[in-house]
Order: sequence, then C-alpha cells, then structure tokens
Amino acid sequence: MSEQNHPTLPLPGSRHYKAFVGPVESYDLISAIQFNLLTSLGLRQEHYLLDIGCGSLRGGKLFIPYLLPGRYFGIEPEQWLIEEGIKNELGNDIISIKKPTFNNSRNFALSIFDKQFDFILAQSIFSHASSPQIEQCLSEARKVMKKSSIFAATFVEGAQNYTGKAWLYPNCTTYTLDYVTNLVEKSGLSCKPINWPHPTLQRWILICDPTNDYNAPSLNDSARLLQMEAELKFCKERILKIKSHPYVKFGLKVNCLISQMRQFLARKSNRDNA
Repeated sequence: MSEQNHPTLPLPGSRHYKAFVGPVESYDLISAIQFNLLTSLGLRQEHYLLDIGCGSLRGGKLFIPYLLPGRYFGIEPEQWLIEEGIKNELGNDIISIKKPTFNNSRNFALSIFDKQFDFILAQSIFSHASSPQIEQCLSEARKVMKKSSIFAATFVEGAQNYTGKAWLYPNCTTYTLDYVTNLVEKSGLSCKPINWPHPTLQRWILICDPTNDYNAPSLNDSARLLQMEAELKFCKERILKIKSHPYVKFGLKVNCLISQMRQFLARKSNRDNA
C-alpha cells in the first residue's frame, strides 16, 4: 500500500521524520524537484552546496551521494531529524564516504562553516519565516556567496505580508513577490522569480549577486534547453568513448565472465543441495 493511501499517515508537523518537514505523500516528489532544479541550474559534483533547513535530508538523500566528498553542508536546528534521515534514507556508509557537514544553528548563522558556496538552497524556509528572519538569512547568505553563486528559495505568495516576528509552523507565512524582492534587494542581492513546479504551490526565486545575472537563467529559455541538450550529447559521447577503450572492453568482458561463473556456481550449489 502506498504512503498516500495509508490510513494512518502522520499529519504534517507531527514528530515523524517525514511528516515533520511537510506532507508525507510529497516527500519524495519535493526531493526530486529540488535536485532537478539545482542540476538544471548547473550544480555539478565538484560544487559546494549549502542546504538551509536540511531537515531529515529530503533533498540531502540525493545531493549527498551526487556531490564529491565534503561538498554538502546542511543547517538544521532539529538534530533528531538529521539522525532519522541518515538512518532511514541514506545509511551510515554513504555518510562515511561522502563526509557531509551539519550544524544545528537556529539563527541562520550560515558563515559558521567558514566556507563560500556555489549553490545555496532554502526550500520551504521563507514559507515559515518572519521578515526579520528572512533578512537575517539573506544577510548571512551574502557573506558566504561568490559572485557566481546561486541561491534558490521558495516562499508562499499571497495578497498579505506576514507581520509577525516568530517562526510559524506548521502553518505558513505569506508574502507578495514585490515584498520578497524588496527584502532581497535591501540585502544587496538580486531576485528573479522562475517557473518551477512545487506540489504545495510555493513560488521559486533565484537570488544572486546583482553583477552576475547570467547565473539566474530563465528555465524556459530555449538557449538554456539547447545548452542542456549539448551537455547531454557530450556526456553520451564521452561514455561511448570510454566504453570503446580496449582496457574497458576487456574489463567488461571479464566482468561478464565472472557474472556467468557466479550464476553457474549458484545453480550448481542449488542442485547439490536439492
């Protein structure tokens, strides 16, 4: 039975590693949406990524294996969420191999890592934050961004701007796009809304250095699609070239023979034990 149809599915906000970060039925979908967005924007294995509010590693379960060791950094106030994410979604072996770094800061102390990041992600963070908290996050983000960095974030767009000072959870805050844009620009950065899906209809924005708008491309831009197609073609050609190398061909043949031998021995063992 799928999680979506399970009669005892935990409610959003309850103390369950998936439910605490949002609707359980969209946990995997939001994971994929984050990963697809950042790789479409140019995230590659050698880049440094900061995941703000990484939670139970909903996105981290894809980013951590993808990135080179020591390139993933996550901030999450609730340490138990990180532990449950590792336990249920990744396992300790991949953590040992990829060596992600975590911190439990509650005040958006992004500079605590003493690192500059190529990409920053704040998925469903501004959607619960007050204006002062968003301003604090943007101020800290600017300290850890390079001119080429991209900061992808979501917020809930609405007709009214949340005027409270506290974090609002599990309910959401709302802001107009103009209001969020003004907050970003006050921090000395530029803000560009993009059309990218989100199951809870949150609005995606890209935040970057105002001198480098090229790093906030329109994902509907045909030029961007052509670039992605060219990258895909290059990767396919590179794979074919590697596979055609004599040593690789020999290795593939040996691997095939070993696999066949294992299957033969397994069948023989089954017959002997019958």
